[in-house]
Amino acid sequence: MATPFLAGLAIAAAALAGRYGIQAWQSLKARPPKPRMRKFYDGGFQPKMTRREAALILGIRENAAADKVKEAHRRVMVANHPDAGGSHYLASKINEAKDVMLGKTKDGGSAF
Repeated sequence: MATPFLAGLAIAAAALAGRYGIQAWQSLKARPPKPRMRKFYDGGFQPKMTRREAALILGIRENAAADKVKEAHRRVMVANHPDAGGSHYLASKINEAKDVMLGKTKDGGSAF
């Protein structure tokens, strides 16, 4: 007598747990997706690049050390290199940002 009752109770508990799991999964899928990558500088470029703009392009602070600048330049350049489908214009701006941050600026600015 107790065995069918316990079996029914177990089936009811499993059905309720399954219902809760399906509802939780559907509410999770309905959420807007979060961006997985960090967002980089998405403004226009100034005629003469400043340290602030260079730091925003590379995603570092204005007073970052030279090794941090080189590491950030490499990371951004890998994502935007012309040989990998990136833009020549963006690559020149990224290189100009590295030069500005390292203090190797020229008066001419970008090649474009």
